[in-house]
Order: sequence, then structure tokens, then C-alpha cells
Amino acid sequence: MIEVSTDKTKLDVPFIQNFLKDIYWAAGRTLEEVQRTIDASVCFGIYLEGKQIGFARVITDYVVFAYLMDVFITEEHRGKGYSSILIDAMMKEPQLQEVKIWRLATTDAHFLYEKFGFTKLAHPEKMMEKVIK
Repeated sequence: MIEVSTDKTKLDVPFIQNFLKDIYWAAGRTLEEVQRTIDASVCFGIYLEGKQIGFARVITDYVVFAYLMDVFITEEHRGKGYSSILIDAMMKEPQLQEVKIWRLATTDAHFLYEKFGFTKLAHPEKMMEKVIK
């Protein structure tokens, strides 16, 4: 049985940190940092037979903007449609239904997000960023 939950008490934070610490977008993130990101986000755990197999989080103001981050499914469970189940649950989450603008960054999963209406930025020339190393 597959389940997606926003209940933060069900999240296996060491499992999440162990995955993220080696992935390119979150390399080196400590357990304490992962916990802080969880505390400041709407989080989604995905569970197979009660065991966490993936995670995603959303930073949002609940009305205007939401940013999708840290989406993953463990390698042994990829290719089975679980990432689509996770994203679908996020897009249908009642507390996020008023959000007008959703954004994310991806290097290799455009095909996944396109299924849920994500497109390239219409005006990337208007976007700016500041990255602290």
C-alpha cells in the first residue's frame, strides 16, 4: 500500500538527511539543517507498506507563491510511478489550492513536472538569484 502524508511526525529525518547529503542539490546538508528546512516547509512523505521511500517539501506563503524542493524517491523504488503519486498529492493538497505561482528547479526530471503543468519560465530574463557559497 502506498500513502502520501503531510504529517511531519511520520517523517524519518535521518533517512531524509542520509539521502540528501549525497545528492548534488543538497550535498553536505546536516541533520540539523534538514530538520530546520522541514520545520519551515509543508512536507510530504511517501510511504510503501509504512516505510518511507521518498520526500518532497514546499516553501510557500499559501496564496501567491510556492517553491517545490528536495523531491526524491529512493533508487530502488524509482520507475514505478511513485514520484507521480507524490507530485499529484502535492498539487491536490488542500492547504496549497490558492497558490497562484509554482516554481521549481530540476536538472533531469522535466518530463515528470510537465505532466503536472510545469513549463519553462515564460520570462527567464526577469528572474534573478543570489547564491551564497
